[in-house]
Amino acid sequence: MAEYEMESLKTFNYDRPVIEKGYANQTICIDISDFVISVKPVAEKMKDVFIGGKGFDLWLLWNAVNSTTKWSDPENAICIASGPMGGTPVYPGSGKSIVTTISPLTGSVIDSNVGGYFGPYLKFSGFDALEVTGKTSKDIVIFIDGIDEKVQVFTASGLPDDSYNLSAMLTERFAKGKPRNISVVSTGPGAKNTLMGCLNFTWYDLKRKRARYKQAGRGGIGSVFADKGIKAIVARWDTVKVKTNNPADPDSLKGVGKKYSRKIVELDPKQNQMAKIGTTHLVSIMNDFDLLPVNNFQYGRHPEAENIGQEVYGRIFDPGYDGCWMGCTLACAHGVKDFVPVTGPYKGTRVFVDGPEYETIAGCGSNLGIFDPHSAIEMNFYCDTYGLDTISVGTSTAFAMECFEMGLINETDTGGMDLSFGNRLSALEIVHQMARGEGFGQIVGRGVREMKSIFAKDFGADPDLMQDIGMEAKGLEFSEYISKESLAQQGGYGLALKGPQHDEAWLIFLDMVHNFMPTFEQKAEALHWFPMFRTWFGLCGLCKLPWNDVVPEDNKEMDEPAKVMKHVEWYAEYYSAVTGRHVQPDGLIRMSEAVYNFQRIFNLKMGFGQREHDNIPYRAVGPVKTVEYESRQERYDKQLIEKHKVDIAGKSTEEKVALLRKFREELYEKLKDAVYKRRGWNNDGIPTVETVKRLGIDFPEVLELLRVYGVE
Repeated sequence: MAEYEMESLKTFNYDRPVIEKGYANQTICIDISDFVISVKPVAEKMKDVFIGGKGFDLWLLWNAVNSTTKWSDPENAICIASGPMGGTPVYPGSGKSIVTTISPLTGSVIDSNVGGYFGPYLKFSGFDALEVTGKTSKDIVIFIDGIDEKVQVFTASGLPDDSYNLSAMLTERFAKGKPRNISVVSTGPGAKNTLMGCLNFTWYDLKRKRARYKQAGRGGIGSVFADKGIKAIVARWDTVKVKTNNPADPDSLKGVGKKYSRKIVELDPKQNQMAKIGTTHLVSIMNDFDLLPVNNFQYGRHPEAENIGQEVYGRIFDPGYDGCWMGCTLACAHGVKDFVPVTGPYKGTRVFVDGPEYETIAGCGSNLGIFDPHSAIEMNFYCDTYGLDTISVGTSTAFAMECFEMGLINETDTGGMDLSFGNRLSALEIVHQMARGEGFGQIVGRGVREMKSIFAKDFGADPDLMQDIGMEAKGLEFSEYISKESLAQQGGYGLALKGPQHDEAWLIFLDMVHNFMPTFEQKAEALHWFPMFRTWFGLCGLCKLPWNDVVPEDNKEMDEPAKVMKHVEWYAEYYSAVTGRHVQPDGLIRMSEAVYNFQRIFNLKMGFGQREHDNIPYRAVGPVKTVEYESRQERYDKQLIEKHKVDIAGKSTEEKVALLRKFREELYEKLKDAVYKRRGWNNDGIPTVETVKRLGIDFPEVLELLRVYGVE
């Protein structure tokens, strides 16, 4: 390994508290401007209102920033937390961390849910959450050692830039012969040179004897990390058992955990085979239902989709157990062994690639018109290595490709690159340029929102057309589902607090595949319940996949099959067993409502969070171009005739596109009205005073902020 030096700047010794019912009852703040380290108690009210995880992150961030704070300001905080249930080794999907900051892409609050061992190790080391503020011109490494009960800040020189090598070296340095005791958070040069940097969180794979990776991808969190001067944050902890989290009722916890794990082992092989192929099964499903993004979300299927689907990746993935947390029986975090890149600094070298998962395959594959599985694997590898979010990379590159094919930009603008759809070498070169901070890749790395401005100003591109086809909302690039034919998913993207990410309201499958919500009222209700329940996972340190990717055999016979209520009941049992706070399923939704509404108000604090900010590009609603209409002409013609009572005889495709647009945009606005009402918001999308009082978030500063916006 390369030679490097690390010098200790600060050592903070502490007495590690005993975990009580899932909580350490304190947080740690590290200001890296002057290397001040302090511990803050967690009050009972903080637990009552914010629960943990993302809730704790939001409260710490709210108190760290003001309404004018920019992502690169020293006071912007990076907050990382797990939650009271995080770190449970007997319940599937209980190893998550949630990272929160002010986003360089959106200018507002961003959060990202990520696997790996860091969140639980942080908590067991004595801290429910970590808050890092300040900036430094030095490269620093923060080490939280829960075994020796100390926090150290080091200056570092000679450490590699790329995240893979960096994580491997720091794991070896701090492990003291036990690499499974270490989890590293890091990023790479792409994060430093773009606005879409991700963070890599490690866990140690004993079988393969290597650190493996999960990503906190969305919103440029890695770019904040790099801008602050943080090279890595490392946590060290020892053995994890059920009693480590000191649950209120360990027997009940073991009972419900065993019941859930047994069902996953029994049913996953019969359903989605997540333990074998991960999320790659979604490729064929989305393609079959015309929902797979192709050529910048223009189309929803492609005849070559099977080349990047589950059958192919099932053969490529290295077989074996791939759980990103101890004891998770879903074990869906697969990888590719001995992959050999054909470009970049690792060209000709055998590497291990973590992934790809569905979002990367669709974003860096079909959405770019690329149907070669090895290209998606290579894009995946370099995005992780460089610390780049594969979703933003894929969606931004797809936008640039369509602009190129339409003549809005040309080879002079791209530095000589042919950015036609399907050009895999150009797509890879964009990623390498992002990492180097040069060329046209540097522009793509600014994200779709800034690209629209740059292309209009510098290249004379049509701003109205780009607004329609630029797949971003609130500044965040869309994740990889065609929402044109699903009003529920349009709302799921447009009304999501941080921008169009499916983790808040992934309704495409339930709406289009299962048809669980055929009426307008059911869609509006779903856009209340599902974001609330999905928020709850982020409060508690949990993964959502076990909840609805493996379902009970009799689920279709239930009154509300979309909610998978048997699993929801088990989660209520799980929460009660850990915290001693006995709740029913409705209580879980109530917890999330408080945090969800607080985050909406946080957006308002940052200058967003109103109706206008819930708009989405028209391509997410319907066909922009005639070729898109014609690809689904029978469907669209039928809708105009039967649903909207239009006589289309003699009308051109352009006229039909315009008519359909009018109807669909009106419907989306009606959906906003219905969802706002259901959530207890006014017609401008702002929570009412009655709502914040009901939820216990009527803090003086919240009420004052609402008054500023005329809500009293």
